[in-house]
Amino acid sequence: MKTDDHIVFIVDDDERIREALCELLDSHGMRAVAFGSAGDYVNADKPDVPACLILDIELPDINGLDLQKQIADGAHPPIVFITGHGDIPSSVRAIKHGAVDFLTKPFSDADLMAAVHAAIAEDRQKRLERAELRMLRQRYLELTPREREVLPLVVSGLLNKQAAAELGISEVTLQIHRRNVMQKMAAASLADLVRIAERLETPITHSRRVGGN
Repeated sequence: MKTDDHIVFIVDDDERIREALCELLDSHGMRAVAFGSAGDYVNADKPDVPACLILDIELPDINGLDLQKQIADGAHPPIVFITGHGDIPSSVRAIKHGAVDFLTKPFSDADLMAAVHAAIAEDRQKRLERAELRMLRQRYLELTPREREVLPLVVSGLLNKQAAAELGISEVTLQIHRRNVMQKMAAASLADLVRIAERLETPITHSRRVGGN
């Protein structure tokens, strides 16, 4: 049974290859959409589901490696390269820039399917991480200005009295802000809050008053 919770995109200028890959993926219950050029793929509407891109190196409008570079900053899926003229420099460049695999034609069905499954699993994980980051950013926006000042001090490892001194507030007030930050950011522990701050790339503030200076 074909599933709609993920999709495989194919970009290859050889119609026979496109048809063969679509048939293979269909036999494994995977939805596939094929394109004859990079431009057709880039301009196409894509469902918001975990995906994989099977990409040929030699395309009529652009080299596959150049396309990989162009779409690197977007939310495009992990790439499995296929080529009839593979060489070591190209494979190294592809893998270095994040490709899941680099397969030289003819390749086995098993090798391709293994790469496709790995790519979809990678994309699924990245989507979960992006969703978590969006949620954390939304929670951060709900902090008050003072709570945003407290957060980097708390995760820097300062004692409450040291963090309070940095802000010129009482230790009791600092503890209240700290508790509010923990609750709003849904942090179960200080270690959890540190992890959250790292995900948000919150600058760590180090005390200038440690040791009573």
